[in-house]
Order: sequence, then structure tokens, then C-alpha cells
Amino acid sequence: MARQPTRSGRDGRPIDTEKLDRIVADARRNSDQRAAGYREQALKLFPWVCGRCARVFTQANLRELTVHHKDMDHDNNPPDGSNWELLCLYCHDNEHQKYEEHMAALAAGRGGSIQSSGAAETTHRPFAGLESLLKKKD
Repeated sequence: MARQPTRSGRDGRPIDTEKLDRIVADARRNSDQRAAGYREQALKLFPWVCGRCARVFTQANLRELTVHHKDMDHDNNPPDGSNWELLCLYCHDNEHQKYEEHMAALAAGRGGSIQSSGAAETTHRPFAGLESLLKKKD
């Protein structure tokens, strides 16, 4: 029994899945090559220590040390390494999680728009009455 070709949801025409597979494979290969280039360079430039938790790495566990792009742009790879820092897998994941949470907070708190000041204004003052409470104890 012949398999029906995958069709586009937009116009119903058959999708060339082999072409898509080639495109994805090329993109992965290019990404791996780009990553290998700056990773090798970063490992030569910097000591094998996580920039956050200070865990020291050796050849045996070096695969757990990653290159983090400080500006989150994986195509910004200056030869001096000024946009990189070496982070362990856990700290690297944490950095990206913090970034995602920050971006989500900006979008939610500002309705998706960016204010001209660049900073969100807070209204909650948890210690507003603390001074008067401390003065009562005297």
C-alpha cells in the first residue's frame, strides 16, 4: 500500500519532504561547524573553569563545559572571545532560563511594548512601613 504524500495545510499541494530533510540536515551541519569553531577557540582562550560556579574541568569532563554567548547572538563570534564565557551545562541552562523569564516579564508587564526608559516600574513597596515599626520599639 502506497503512502500518501504529506500535503501543505495552506494550499493542499504535496510537500517535498526529501528537500526539507536536506535543508534541516544542512542547517544542523552548518550549526555544528560554526559551534565547533568558536568552541575550540574559546577553550584555547579561557581557563577550563565555569564562569558562574567556578567548577574546574579536565579533559575527562570537558564535554560538560559550554560556550555561552553573553549577548545571546550565536552569530556574534569575535576572535578575541569578548562575547563568550565558559559555563557548565547547569549554569548555561540557568542563564538561558533567566533570559527567557526576563523577556517574558517584559512582554507581560508592558503588554508586549517597550517603554522608552527601558525599565519596568515597580509599585509594591514591601518595607514601606518598616521604619515606623522600628521606631515604636524604642
